[in-house]
Amino acid sequence: MSLPGFGVPVYVGRMPASPSPGTRKRKGSRPRDPALLSTTRAVEAFRLGLPVAIRGKDGNALALAVETAPDGGVRALGKSPLLLLSHARARTLKIRLYTPEVVALPVAPGTPEDSLRAIADPTADLSAPLKGPFEAGREPLPQAFAASVKLAKLAGLLPATVVRRIARIPPNLAQAEVDGIWNYELQSARALKMVARARVPLMDAENAELVAFRAPDGGPEHYAIVIGAPPTDAPVLARLHSECFTGDLLGSLKCDCGDQLRGAIAAIARAGGGVLLYLAQEGRGIGLVNKLRAYRLQDQGFDTHEANERLGFEADERLYPVAARMFALLGFKAVRLMTNNPSKVKGLKAAGIKVAERVPHAFPANPHNARYLKSKEKAGHLF
Repeated sequence: MSLPGFGVPVYVGRMPASPSPGTRKRKGSRPRDPALLSTTRAVEAFRLGLPVAIRGKDGNALALAVETAPDGGVRALGKSPLLLLSHARARTLKIRLYTPEVVALPVAPGTPEDSLRAIADPTADLSAPLKGPFEAGREPLPQAFAASVKLAKLAGLLPATVVRRIARIPPNLAQAEVDGIWNYELQSARALKMVARARVPLMDAENAELVAFRAPDGGPEHYAIVIGAPPTDAPVLARLHSECFTGDLLGSLKCDCGDQLRGAIAAIARAGGGVLLYLAQEGRGIGLVNKLRAYRLQDQGFDTHEANERLGFEADERLYPVAARMFALLGFKAVRLMTNNPSKVKGLKAAGIKVAERVPHAFPANPHNARYLKSKEKAGHLF
């Protein structure tokens, strides 16, 4: 089946009521979670520019991600679609927040998708400054509406969708449940497994082992660098490091991530051993593409937290159940955490790992990242 206006089949997959061969329990493994798989398929549909049906207890929605919407895609959704924006983006556009979590704006017939993207993407604010005035709806919105914006975040896209209410779910359409979307990250973390480990001598830590972890949702792998042979019956010296392609690999001077990564490896080795978790949470959890958008906004004068919020995200979208699960699989229940960020301490504790001590971990500024480090201090980091 195809919806009019979408040139490719809409099918991404509806989970069958009974286990199929792909969902039956294999020896030594857990059965796959249908909600996790259906949300994963919905994420992929959004990335492909396909519509997704979202089921909710108070109503269903047919949704399309604004960033990837094809020409004619909004028209194909049907009559009276609404543009949904997060509160963070709405505040930037001076839109009143009448409804929880998201605001809903009517989409005039014939509005091109590029015009909607210009509203959702703050990097277009200078080239297309004449936006609004906007009048947000005041009527209560079904839970599926806010869940669609969360789904766009999970897909690594701008947090903006076009939706309309639907009574029935069309057949052969990618679909997800409201609860499945909101619980997706936690369920993915709980399903994380250790899949490989090998000795990898590092420049500043020759006695090191790299351990890979993967969840069944098909998302990115996370890694642990275990240095030495730290005992599991005592708090382990540990660092949570969110991946930073620009800083870790390219040596970007806009941040201190590369210094923190290499400095932590060296410090843990000098201390006799410990663990560094390398987490797939680029850009404080917004992804590399959105981080590059945030960099453009920083060049306009906004700090790193303000830039994330103008994009429609929270200042920090990172979650810590993944880190807690990795520590648990490695056998550690308590850590001495190398960080200047109290939120990491709080988040890891909330996820079930005891933080016995916060170990300061800071490096000198350079002319390119001095403002970035100041913004961290403003956000509560301890230097």
